[in-house]
Amino acid sequence: MVGAVNIRHYLNEALLLNGGHIGDGVVPSERRKGIATAMISLSLEECRKLGIDQVLMVCDKENVGSAKSIINNGGILENEVVVDGVTEQRYWIKLK
Repeated sequence: MVGAVNIRHYLNEALLLNGGHIGDGVVPSERRKGIATAMISLSLEECRKLGIDQVLMVCDKENVGSAKSIINNGGILENEVVVDGVTEQRYWIKLK
């Protein structure tokens, strides 16, 4: 296994601020190979099946690779928030 994805069907207040609909991770040795971009793409297909019209994804501002994977899947930066001293970027992906 080189990566994993969590799809959250609904967002509570905490996930709306810092978490989002999709969480993903790839082991360090397999990064920069397009795996996260592909995992997000497949996850977005599942979100469509669940009837989610807009998907929120969040990543640390310092995590440039994660931001690129989100942007490559249509993510639009809405804003940045500071959570526990860490700047988080909040991206929305429209599915319809």
